[in-house]
Amino acid sequence: MTSATTTERPSPYRLLAELEQRCRERAAGLPEQEEVVELWNGIGFMLGGERYVAPMGEVAEILHVPRATQVPGVRAWLYGVANVRGRLLPMVRLADFLNLPVSARTRRDQRVLVVEHGDIFSGLIVDDVLGMQYFPVDSFEDQASGLPDPVKPFVRGSYVRSDERWYVFSTFALVDSQAFMDIAAW
Repeated sequence: MTSATTTERPSPYRLLAELEQRCRERAAGLPEQEEVVELWNGIGFMLGGERYVAPMGEVAEILHVPRATQVPGVRAWLYGVANVRGRLLPMVRLADFLNLPVSARTRRDQRVLVVEHGDIFSGLIVDDVLGMQYFPVDSFEDQASGLPDPVKPFVRGSYVRSDERWYVFSTFALVDSQAFMDIAAW
């Protein structure tokens, strides 16, 4: 009888240990953990040459300025009433209400921010809408300096991004104000 040379098979444990070692040697490192920045968002708009942003929950929709019927005996800043999908939408020229100059190049640039708050359904005509805006929460500042006095009661601070200041404009505070509700001309 001849003695056969037998080759020993590696144990399953040893195979797994070698496989683990090779995986560790060839594994790429984990990506660097990036810091997550919390963002605040709103609808950006222009009014009187300034940038404003309304909180997302305070604007129901954005419209082109629809045809409207003028209402007699009301203040000059009430643009009129429009039928929007079967609902009467009173529209206010916000620049006129706040005694600001209109900075829109044309009427086609203007938009209506529709506000639904409690029983109030109203449209605010602004010079232009700049779309969704996002700001790092830590860039918020309480200041609203440099704004005209009629605007200050409705501004809740500001955000700065790329050396541009965006004032947070509360449409709910506006429609809750007694001056906004006082539309009679006499």
